[in-house]
Parts: sequence; structure tokens; C-alpha cells
Amino acid sequence: MVKHIVMWNVRGASAREKLASIARLRAAFEGIRGKIPGMTCLEIGADRSKVDYACDVVLYSEFESQQALDAYASHPEHLRVRAELEGLRVARHQVDY
Repeated sequence: MVKHIVMWNVRGASAREKLASIARLRAAFEGIRGKIPGMTCLEIGADRSKVDYACDVVLYSEFESQQALDAYASHPEHLRVRAELEGLRVARHQVDY
């Protein structure tokens, strides 16, 4: 199993705008649940801590294998979500293990 964790800071001049960006990101990724072969888990979480060094939102996902994660990177549904969310993020961090 491979765990794929991605954290973003999203655009938004106000707390309300950031919440709208997070909701958009959440809806986009939740829309691919069950559509990616080899993806066994997908969770989206928004930060509650509000500390200045925290990211705004996290994607936690699990894949059956490295090959499944590699295939996800170029899967049409994933590419659609990436295009849909273009320009929404201001920072991105990733860990796969």
C-alpha cells in the first residue's frame, strides 16, 4: 500500500473566500471517489488549528501499489480535477510513503 498526502494553501483574501476555495477543492476531489482504479481511500480535511504555519486543506489517499499511484497521476479524472482547480492553490506539499 502507498499513502499519498497532499497539502495546499488556497487563494482567498478573506476567511470566507478561503472557505469557498476549500469547498470547491473538496467537491472536486470527492467527485473522483470510486473512479480511480487502485485507490482504496480518499479523505479531504480542512485545517481547524488556524496557526500561521498550517496548510488550509489536506488530501489523504491510499493506493494498492506504487503502480496504482503512478496511474492516478495521468488518469483522466485526476487530470480533469487538476484543470478544474487550476489557479486555486498558492502552495502545495506532498508526501508519498
